[in-house]
Amino acid sequence: MTALAVLGAGSWGTALAVQLARNGHAVRLWGRDVAAMQAAGENQKYLPGCPFPSGLKVVPELGHALAGADDVLVVVPSHAFRELLECLAPQWPAGARLAWATKGLELDSGLLPHQVAADVFGDSLALAVVSGPTFAAEVGRGLPAGVTVASGDDDFAADMAGYLHGGDFRAYTASDIAGVEVGGAVKNVMAIATGVADGMGLGANTRAALITRGLREMMRLGEALGGQRETLMGLAGLGDLVLTCTDDQSRNRRFGLALGEGLDPQAARARIDQVVEGMQAADAVWRVAQRLKVEMPITEQVYRVIYQGASAADAVLALRSEGPKPESE
Repeated sequence: MTALAVLGAGSWGTALAVQLARNGHAVRLWGRDVAAMQAAGENQKYLPGCPFPSGLKVVPELGHALAGADDVLVVVPSHAFRELLECLAPQWPAGARLAWATKGLELDSGLLPHQVAADVFGDSLALAVVSGPTFAAEVGRGLPAGVTVASGDDDFAADMAGYLHGGDFRAYTASDIAGVEVGGAVKNVMAIATGVADGMGLGANTRAALITRGLREMMRLGEALGGQRETLMGLAGLGDLVLTCTDDQSRNRRFGLALGEGLDPQAARARIDQVVEGMQAADAVWRVAQRLKVEMPITEQVYRVIYQGASAADAVLALRSEGPKPESE
């Protein structure tokens, strides 16, 4: 039995903790509302209807979660990622390795999560990222799903995949951390774009075109940041892109739908009433694309709608006005 700490008790952190405990591991889940979760035996706020396996314990103190952990999995929003790592560093359990299922770029610096982790911990700690086309509610219920676990340390990738792999949940290994992380960030921006188009009633043809051209943008940025095209054609790239752009379980897609229906960004965010990662991702991805001179027209229009007051109709018109060019560009 492996002792694992899962830090972050939102819907996705809870679902991963449940999956790890189902596989027979001793899991400590750290987050807020611990008393309510302990009393209910489930996370009624973020993952209702998914009871905790016996091996899952919810703890209120970070030090308690870390004590004796063989490995640690961080599952917090990207804007809280560095702050949490800086809290972890002074009390890091000896021999433990660090994985995360956080998606997105750091807003101020434009760094990918593995770069933030290296900035905090240095180069001595083994790192891994978990990503893929997964809605927390479905994982929590034990429905079939698949993820990619990427690490520069082959043993850690294999171990983390082994912790997660079981039942109808499949985990695949890779070494391309940057590619996996770019896929997880850009797909949220594209989900907003497809939501806008569907909210405006532009049809299935438009949705398919946006997903396909969104994949092209994802590949361009991924390669500029050291990722591989093959990775972005896999679960963490194309797979996550299709899922997030086409199903209303996606908060980012629902946010885009609200924008397409005419709500302003603040009202659309209030309708969702949860973190919409794509809002920050649109800012961070656009900034990085500008710095690296990577052409990302869909991302640019999402950025304009959220941060520059452009209407959804203005954004669609700008994309429609592009002239013909080779599809490979």
